[in-house]
Amino acid sequence: MSQSLSNILVHIIFSTKLSKPFIAQAIKKELYRYTASILKDCDCSPIIIGGIEDHVHVLCKLSKTRSMSSVIEDVKKKSSKWIKTRGIEYKAFYWQNGYGVFSIGESQVKMLKEYIQNQEEHH
Repeated sequence: MSQSLSNILVHIIFSTKLSKPFIAQAIKKELYRYTASILKDCDCSPIIIGGIEDHVHVLCKLSKTRSMSSVIEDVKKKSSKWIKTRGIEYKAFYWQNGYGVFSIGESQVKMLKEYIQNQEEHH
């Protein structure tokens, strides 16, 4: 086989520093769009991004050339800088150091998308 193929689906979760409710309704959608653009720059394909005031869920297809830790580092670093430009109330914004990442199968994508969408609707 002369080409490299991969289809690694990952569910990533990361929180705000000390789980503070920094992710206001006013910036959520824009934050998620910006996060999707960072993932695309990392050669990852975003499927759905959502969350609540203190954490974010990302479902994406992992790049075949980038490590998971380098992708998450880029997402957190760049989105943190972006959030701080949204107003004085975000000056003290930081993501928590850690993260969770879990591989999922194709059969779980629909269920996870529904879970993330339900979280959005109920907060």
